[in-house]
Amino acid sequence: MGLAATRTRRAASRREVPKSRGGRPTKSAAIERDQRLIEVATRLFLDRGFDATSLDAVAEAARVSKPTVYSRYGDKRGLFTAVLRREITRWLAPLSAAAETQLGRSSDISVEQRLVEIGREMLTFTCGPDAMAFSRMMTSQAINFPDIAKLGMEEGWLKAVATTARFFDHLVAQGALDIEDTTIAAEVFLDVVVGHTHRMATFGTPMEIKFAEKRMRVAIKLFLAGALGPAGRVKDAAKAAPRRRPSR
Repeated sequence: MGLAATRTRRAASRREVPKSRGGRPTKSAAIERDQRLIEVATRLFLDRGFDATSLDAVAEAARVSKPTVYSRYGDKRGLFTAVLRREITRWLAPLSAAAETQLGRSSDISVEQRLVEIGREMLTFTCGPDAMAFSRMMTSQAINFPDIAKLGMEEGWLKAVATTARFFDHLVAQGALDIEDTTIAAEVFLDVVVGHTHRMATFGTPMEIKFAEKRMRVAIKLFLAGALGPAGRVKDAAKAAPRRRPSR
């Protein structure tokens, strides 16, 4: 009786999806279904890990048919890629927002304080439990599925570098920093500010946030000691012709 009732509820939930005249889900219903699939898959991947999560389990938990999942994503790797792309977008959003906020702030605020505020945002979203879980899954699956590692690099790391480099371009134009290549500077900044903390958390040894922030502040001071350049050079550089970031 209980099993029959469960099947009835599942069938009813599927029938409730709005259909077009051709029998297919409407556009809005399809979008809602895909969002639900990604949300469910995200939670299952986080709770069970990549290997222990099956497309069948995702279909059941999301209340959709198995053929729907297979036709939409092909296989588990395709589903994980979709989940990962969505998560990376969510992780990058705070960095972009923080950089934009700093661009609009008064130049009276020190460069160090601006970088500290950006670094604090980065620590929050790169070292959170969900980000760590996905980082471990990407690391464990990189050998078997190199395209997943490539996605993490291109959609995650390189976009974070590009966002930070644009912020540094702005500071160079203001004469606040003296940097030859803002892309390399962005890579160094991201690595020294959150790289170590992120790696430790990925390996299962997370730092307390107070210690992580203290380390971040020291790293920023070290970074600025090189980026500010010799005394008097920064102001002179502001008067010179603007530098362009080398193409890559």
